[in-house]
Amino acid sequence: MQTRRHFLKAGLGAAALIAAGRELPLFGADAVRAPQFASKRPPLGDRRFQSEAVEQKIGEMRGRIADPELAWMFENCYPNTLDTAVNFQDAGGNPDTFVITGDINAMWLRDSSAEVWPYLPLAKTDLKLLRLLQGVILRQSQCILLDPYANAFLQDPNEKSEWLSDYTIMKPGVHEHKWEIDSLCYPIRLAYGYWTATGDTAPFDAQWEQAMDSVVATFRDQQRKDGRGGYYFQRDGAKPGPQDPIPDSAYGSPIKPNGLICSRFRPSDDPTTYQFLIPSNFFAMVSLRQMATMLDKVRHNPQKAAQANDLANEIEHALRKHATQKHPTRGKVYAYEMDGLGHSILTDEATNTPSLLSLPYLGACKTSDKTYQATRRLVWSKDNPWFFEGKYTGVGGPHTGPDLIWPIGLMMYGLTSTSESEVAMCLKTLKATHAETGFMHESFHKDDPSRYTRPWFAWANSLFGEFVIQTADRFPGALG
Repeated sequence: MQTRRHFLKAGLGAAALIAAGRELPLFGADAVRAPQFASKRPPLGDRRFQSEAVEQKIGEMRGRIADPELAWMFENCYPNTLDTAVNFQDAGGNPDTFVITGDINAMWLRDSSAEVWPYLPLAKTDLKLLRLLQGVILRQSQCILLDPYANAFLQDPNEKSEWLSDYTIMKPGVHEHKWEIDSLCYPIRLAYGYWTATGDTAPFDAQWEQAMDSVVATFRDQQRKDGRGGYYFQRDGAKPGPQDPIPDSAYGSPIKPNGLICSRFRPSDDPTTYQFLIPSNFFAMVSLRQMATMLDKVRHNPQKAAQANDLANEIEHALRKHATQKHPTRGKVYAYEMDGLGHSILTDEATNTPSLLSLPYLGACKTSDKTYQATRRLVWSKDNPWFFEGKYTGVGGPHTGPDLIWPIGLMMYGLTSTSESEVAMCLKTLKATHAETGFMHESFHKDDPSRYTRPWFAWANSLFGEFVIQTADRFPGALG
């Protein structure tokens, strides 16, 4: 039930997709590089958006990354979202920014937030970049108000989705209608991060507040305390009938309400096995508290702020009571999914974020948390069925299948590590597995990185830029 187009290629680079395989001109310091480190960015005139602050950051990082290959990869990856994936319009009124994932011409609430996240620290000094980020927030508010259960949207509402045969409610402008908790968390994270980084409140108008009302109402609906909720889904138009052995299959696997939020799909866009997806509920708890702060301080609505905080507290209480399980060798760990009926899965995936591994990155727990550390050791071991060891080591997931490691997982392992040697290991692996393209991919084979999926995956490129910048601040010795 995979929804993204996958490309398992041997030796096909992102440059072939972005620049049609032609030799790119060199700019600035690129001109003194060895030929194998020639820029893979589109020519200047073909870039979708240009930010002086981002270019200055690239110049600054040249002096901080001793390894020339890592420096080259950073310069290709960090600006990739701006170079290739944004459609920004600003005619003097409200800015509007549509952000595609890369090789899929649709805007995921999750991906678009993560793709522009590394640029937030620069927005205060770059008005043009600030306007682009405002446009992302405004566009996301419109998307949520169109359909809070949808995960991905079209730029043109007259465009036809390829998923119109799904048994669900498909509105014009919706690309895919998969209910995932994190789809509503990410716009809150972006909004809060933008506000704290810039102090700007322009995007947080009445429409944004209405979108936040919709988030709270949707989360409440999917706690399913009073029935199945308002969302249903089956692929290929398989509408359940009277002879269906599972008449409620469009509503997902059975659950016993306990205060947690149901999620029919994971951040990978794959279906959940048990609908209480623990990392996404942690993310919701954090996001609701961020929302509450903004409703109070920006929108001056303490009543709505209290409602968001009350829901966050209810989720936290349910997580404390239900989210942990006893592993036979690892002790108390966080479950990945559960149903409130006694069933759970003790695993984790690297197929996008949130994951259990990413909890400190999202602000859901401290890295030193004992349960998190036990979970982390489980995730990065053979106790996790999606942990793969070969020539290279890492975590994947069912979205791409056996033996395919996700660079996002390696980056998240490094971003949540307090060990310089672990961070250096992650960077060494990423450097060895980009298959001479200079870009990150969705996944690569554990023994042969020339076999990889998605040559143009903007989120992974942005996250690599964020990882390198954070490493330069925390463990500069790991950069060469």
